Formats: sequence, structure tokens, C-alpha cells
Amino acid sequence: MSHLMDTMIAFFEEDEWPYTIVEEGSVLGIVFQGQHGQWTCYAQAREPQQQFVFYSVCPVNAPQSKRNAMLSFLTRANYGLVIGNFEMDLDDGEIRYKTSIDVEGTELIAPLMKPVVYANVMMMDQYLPGIMSIIYSDVSPEQAIAQVEGQG
Repeated sequence: MSHLMDTMIAFFEEDEWPYTIVEEGSVLGIVFQGQHGQWTCYAQAREPQQQFVFYSVCPVNAPQSKRNAMLSFLTRANYGLVIGNFEMDLDDGEIRYKTSIDVEGTELIAPLMKPVVYANVMMMDQYLPGIMSIIYSDVSPEQAIAQVEGQG
């Protein structure tokens, strides 16, 4: 097993996050329960690049009819975010939040991983109600952003 993977496993065990090995030697799967929903997360060790990537995958894909509104919402959400970003697969509507760190020339340790992981799940949890309101109602992207960012 790789050093990055060993570090990832130790981190999630220390923080008591149950995980499964999705891809031997490179990806862990984690189910996270936030205040606004439950979703799957993936922790990925990119060993050759010396990178740790963490994804929160939205539990619902954006339907074709809502993708333009979702793109507007996600772009508005991304504006001003410092750690991580939302992205959407335009083919199937999958929405995820991605954070990462490059540790080339140093070592991946828990204090470096913690903000990558925790900022990620906090952002998905904050914006998930807006994502759901875009998908399941006729709320505009502007209204949804105002609601989740406390302006509406």
C-alpha cells in the first residue's frame, strides 16, 4: 500500500470515520451524514503526483432540464470560495465538491488533511439545500444562493 493511502487510512481511523476501500491502493469511500443530508465521499491518493483529493458527491444528479440553472448556482457558489470548488458533469448531472492538496516535496500528515476533508463536507452541507431547491422547485439560482449564504 502507498504512503499516501496509509496516511489516509490512519486519518479516518483516528477521526472514527468508517470507510471502505473502493480502489485498492488509491481510493476510500466514506458515507457522511451532515445536517442537511447524507452523501458519499471519496478520498483519493494520487501517488505519482503526490496529491490527496477529497470529493463529496451530491446524493442527487441534476436532471437535464435543471442543468443550466444548476451551473449558474454552482458558479455563484464557487465565486469567493477559497478552499475547493463545486463541479458538475454535464453528461449525467453529477455534482460534487472537490478539495485537494499537493504534498510533493513534503509528507502528507493529519494536520494537512484535516482542513481538506472538513472544509469539503462543511461546504457540501451548507450548499446542499440550495442544490436540492434548484432540482426540486422553481427557485432561481440567485434565490437559492441568497438562502444558503444567509442573504435571503
